[in-house]
Amino acid sequence: MDEQRHAEKLTLGELRPQDAGEVLTLQRAAYVTEAQLYGDPFLPALTQTLAEVEKDLRGPALGVRVGSRLVGSVRWTIEDGVAYIGRLIVAPDMQGQGIGTWLLEAAERASGVSVFELFTGDRSEANIRLYSRSGYVPTGTKSLSEGVDIIYLRKGTSAQSL
Repeated sequence: MDEQRHAEKLTLGELRPQDAGEVLTLQRAAYVTEAQLYGDPFLPALTQTLAEVEKDLRGPALGVRVGSRLVGSVRWTIEDGVAYIGRLIVAPDMQGQGIGTWLLEAAERASGVSVFELFTGDRSEANIRLYSRSGYVPTGTKSLSEGVDIIYLRKGTSAQSL
């Protein structure tokens, strides 16, 4: 079964508002382990509505598919020359295969800027490893609620864009 899955072609493409149902389903599946890790079933990614995801997908977003199945996605916004990467998600059964790295690098290229920021939970070790391998460095932390702290990470400097 794994061999067959690996034999299928992964494709990267833009996501649009009409993909919101698939994205929301994938997002909820991907964030269940985060909710368990933090003991919080009300993480923003799990409470986001279909209408909110549709709105997000009016901005830049990419997805990875295996055949017709959406297995990963990423969204971002750009403000003052900084790309704010958000909701980088990969289906639980497809994690650890490089899809997250591929999406992150594709979003960085597509953004057209050289400074990137994102955040993740302080207990999300796999996420932190991915971002560190990709050149992101911690810039600060913030407590969201009891037991839920996030780490802000940044890659690039304003000087790089000169």
